[in-house]
Amino acid sequence: MTVHFIGAGPGAADLITLRGQSLIASSQTCLYAGSLVPQALLSHCPEGAVIINTAPLSLDEIMDHIQTAHDAGHDIARLHSGDLSVWSAMGEQLRRLRALDIPFDVTPGVPSFAAAAAALQTELTLPGLAQSVVLTRTSGRATAMPPNETLENFAATRATLAIHLSVHVLADVTERLTPHYGADCPVAVVWRATWPDEKILRATLGTLETEVPKEMARSALILVGPALAATGFDESRLYAGDYDRRYRPVGTDPRFPEGTE
Repeated sequence: MTVHFIGAGPGAADLITLRGQSLIASSQTCLYAGSLVPQALLSHCPEGAVIINTAPLSLDEIMDHIQTAHDAGHDIARLHSGDLSVWSAMGEQLRRLRALDIPFDVTPGVPSFAAAAAALQTELTLPGLAQSVVLTRTSGRATAMPPNETLENFAATRATLAIHLSVHVLADVTERLTPHYGADCPVAVVWRATWPDEKILRATLGTLETEVPKEMARSALILVGPALAATGFDESRLYAGDYDRRYRPVGTDPRFPEGTE
């Protein structure tokens, strides 16, 4: 039997992959992070499935439930919000599963930064302005940041920053970034991207109101960088009429003649 780690997406119940939905439907046990995973996703569980909210559980308790389900011969759907590659606490669970010789697989989900960019109808990597997106956070009670992974170091690149788990220290974030990006740099705060109560605030580092309402002190993403509000950026060469590329040979001596690989 297999533990299926599934990225449940940023909030909207229909932003889950077909593979993820199918795995939920075929698993007799489902463990889900109830603080962030929408209840609607549980409708995909088969009739009679054991459904466990892991929000109030410790890692030891979660692993006990997985071991029990495995011993019972169940496939297990393990749902985490967003995508499992960042801040999911999946790594420590996989380490224990390897030690227990319990098989597992991983299905990706829509990450929160992508959902926020979609809500803003914004491309985060615009030619001439930014070609990198940095996913980062500030230090918290659960996890401290490594010494070199500071907002100041990332800001020095002037890449687009997607700052997670930090809206409760928004004033500190803007203070630390302003010397590097400038007060007129665009910033957006997206609360609960793709949820029905989604809220978006656009401003600059100099005009952003940093007093966050209590109900919005979590589940928010801060995006910072020139690409957020740019209109005068360069067009990509990818679709330029005179750009010679494999699938659109141009000129009398194209690099990739038609019909070649």
